[in-house]
Order: sequence, then C-alpha cells, then structure tokens
Amino acid sequence: MFENLTSLAGTPLPHAALEGKSVLVVNVASRCGLTPQYAKLVRLRAAYADRGVEVLGVPCNQFAGQEPGNAHEIQAFCSTTYGVDFPLLEKQDVNGANRSPLYRALIGSPAGGGKDIAWNFEKFVVGPAGQVLARFSPTVDPEAPEVLAALGIQG
Repeated sequence: MFENLTSLAGTPLPHAALEGKSVLVVNVASRCGLTPQYAKLVRLRAAYADRGVEVLGVPCNQFAGQEPGNAHEIQAFCSTTYGVDFPLLEKQDVNGANRSPLYRALIGSPAGGGKDIAWNFEKFVVGPAGQVLARFSPTVDPEAPEVLAALGIQG
C-alpha cells in the first residue's frame, strides 16, 4: 500500500519510513476549518513515535479549493504555522476518476467501506502489517480514544 509514494518535496518516500508502523493517513488542507487538527497530529506523532506510530499527511484540493498552494507553499505553511514534522505526500486526488493508488487501496479495503472521502481531514489507520484497520470521519479528533485504540495505543 505504501509503495511508490512521492513526498511533497517531489522525492520518493522510502517504504521503510512507514514499514512495520501503525500509520494514521489523513487528507489535509491548509485553508479548512479543520486545519487546526495539524497541531493534534503533530502532538500525536511526538507522543507515540517511539511506540511505532507515524502520521502521513496527504494534501488534497478537492474540497472547496482549500489546498490551492504549490508544494513549497504547503510545506512552508505546515512547518511555520503548526511545526509539522511528519511526512507529507505530494498533492493528490482522493476521490473521482483520478483517485490516487493510495486512496484506491484505503477506500477499497474492508475497513475503508468503499465510500468517497467526505471532506478534508478524514482519517485511516493502517496497521503494521499494512492492513487498513479503521476509518474516521473528518470531525473525529486525531487524539480521540477510538483513534488511539485503532493505532494500538493503550493508555
């Protein structure tokens, strides 16, 4: 599922960066009412990276044009405004005919439910063996107990 991913910088994202980890995959946007979730995603990664948790941000401009920037603008906004230090992928489509292979796999999995992404900041948990374990709506807090449980974090 995490093969052949391209970072926001345009370089390949090493498969080893995600291999064997619990990964929270989130389609992100810089100009959304939910954008403050970036701070919680940064905090989640900082708190649980040593327990094998990673966050993967996927910029997407399919929802009301809320991610209009280029790669440099997105990276600058994320790092300056929220201190984002988790991997960000190149901007991609999460719905429609041009849906990225990553989102085809996420949505097409049993836990993915086969339904289109509703809005920015929808979340998927992918387990260490590469299986999609859970899907959460955009308004679910990244630090909610059900998200932490899906990531395998106990207390």
